[in-house]
Amino acid sequence: MPDPFKFELVSPEKLVFSGDVEQVLVPGAEGDMTIMAKHAPLITTLRPGLLEIDFPDGKRQRFFARGGFAEVIPAGLTVLAERAIDLDELDPAQLSQDIADAEEDVADLSGEAKDKAQMTLEHLRQVQSALSA
Repeated sequence: MPDPFKFELVSPEKLVFSGDVEQVLVPGAEGDMTIMAKHAPLITTLRPGLLEIDFPDGKRQRFFARGGFAEVIPAGLTVLAERAIDLDELDPAQLSQDIADAEEDVADLSGEAKDKAQMTLEHLRQVQSALSA
């Protein structure tokens, strides 16, 4: 059984998680990577994707992470994410409705408002993709 290590997941709004974990699957810019205790130090940017936390008791928690950085140091792992959404708290029906609403906005708007609506739609689709993974 791997040694536990300190992990923190931080978003602009709050400290999402802080505690001891067994391993964390991080959606790095160059691909997914599993971080465990005593991992070599590194810093990477994040790509939108699934971040999975495995706990020493065998439980797993999954988040959709978008944007930001991950840093591994001898003391542990810190992920600073622009967005971090707990997939267990996400309502699939509400997500589908939000996507439909965003698609209407993209079709109806123009200029800067359309660009913002397109980014929102893209983000929602990424969340939906992570949820089905």
